Amino acid sequence: MAKTILIVDDSASLRQVVSIALKGAGYDVLEAVDGKDGLSKLTGAKINLIISDVNMPNMNGIEFVKSVKQMDNYKFTPIIMLTTESQEQMIQQGKEAGVKAWVVKPFKPEQMLDAVSKLILP
Repeated sequence: MAKTILIVDDSASLRQVVSIALKGAGYDVLEAVDGKDGLSKLTGAKINLIISDVNMPNMNGIEFVKSVKQMDNYKFTPIIMLTTESQEQMIQQGKEAGVKAWVVKPFKPEQMLDAVSKLILP
C-alpha cells in the first residue's frame, strides 16, 4: 500500500512540482492550500508525512505544525518544512514546534525525496 503525504502550500505551482516528484516516487499525495485547509484534511486517515510551507495566509506553517502536534492521530507524523525561510530563528521556532527537517526553496526534487525517505513513517 502506498504511503500518503500531505503537501500544505499556498503556491499551486509548488504543490504541483512536489506532487509530481512524490507521485513519481510511488507516494499518494493530498494537497492543502494553507494551514487551516491542511488541518481539515487530517480526518483520522493515515498520513505518513507532511510537507508544509511557512508563509501562508490564514494559518502559517509554524501554527499549523503546533496544531498537528496537538492531534493524537498525528502527533508523531514527521513534518518537513519546504520554504524560502532560512533564518536560524525561524528554523529554531520550527524545531520547537516539532518540525523534523527544513528544506529551503529553490530545492532539487531529489533533495526533498531524500529527506522524505529518511523521515517517512512505516
